[in-house]
Amino acid sequence: MMTPLHVLDVAVIGAGVAGLSCANTLAQAGLKVAIFDKARGAGGRMATRRGEHASFDHGAQYFTAHVPAFHAAVAQWQAAGVVTEWKGRIVAWDGTSFADSDGKTRYVAEPGMSGLCRYLMGDLSFFSQHKLIGFERDGEGWRLDFESGETAACRKLVLALPAPQAAQLLEAEPALHAIVAGVTMSPVWAVMVRFAEPLNLDFAGCFVNQGPLSWVARNSSKPGRPAGEAWVLHGSPGWSQVHVSEKEDSVSNALLAAFRNLVGVQAGVEELSAHRWLYAQADNPLNVGCLVDASATLGLAGDWINGSRVEGAWDSGLQVAEKLLAQ
Repeated sequence: MMTPLHVLDVAVIGAGVAGLSCANTLAQAGLKVAIFDKARGAGGRMATRRGEHASFDHGAQYFTAHVPAFHAAVAQWQAAGVVTEWKGRIVAWDGTSFADSDGKTRYVAEPGMSGLCRYLMGDLSFFSQHKLIGFERDGEGWRLDFESGETAACRKLVLALPAPQAAQLLEAEPALHAIVAGVTMSPVWAVMVRFAEPLNLDFAGCFVNQGPLSWVARNSSKPGRPAGEAWVLHGSPGWSQVHVSEKEDSVSNALLAAFRNLVGVQAGVEELSAHRWLYAQADNPLNVGCLVDASATLGLAGDWINGSRVEGAWDSGLQVAEKLLAQ
């Protein structure tokens, strides 16, 4: 057997909000922790894409705070200059007109949503482009195998991955696999568009939930973003599922046409691209906080386990860390 390149107290797979929340809590308790992710950077769906003259939060659009612990975390992030309120007008389309939506306080990270994950990463050990392809029990811990051929050994393991990806890795753990395999997740297509001129619209974001679109937002209205008319258009889960295998240019043109039809503008386009989130949201999210095996050496965290919000992801990571520490 090869000598593992990484020997850890805890390995966290997935560098989204849940994984980072978990890793931070464990590291602060003095454990040797590392985060592994198949992507080139941290963030998961807290993603920001830089265009030629604009930026686009093409995953999570904002987040809200409900429980005291998360309010406290948000206040700390605000004090650090990482998070701020998004005070743009948010409306909902009822089929005939735009009406003001709820009065929730919405927060965004600066200079993009991915900025919060970079902040949470801090000095944690992070290994990008490390796709976990399998793991097995090794004594009282775990041996991890990555697609690159590298290996790791850890006493405890946390999977902070979308449910379908976690289920593929859990076939040798039937108790957890049975729970995770029952959670299905829907795709969402995100289209990023920069218009050549300002659009005469009096809202910053709109819940559509009719036809191809579920949400549209003037990304450039968020604090700290570049000037310009940059918009993010999210396809509805149903439409995205039907068109899940279509090419990006076809999806971009279809959702752009739906947006034009919605708001009645024909301004020229200077940038246009699309991104498919294959596992964007849980159809039947669990509300159990986190999942931990009987030995308390294998845990799972994510928004799909805890209500499908950024706040839920953060809290799920915190909960699984606390359970691992308690054992």
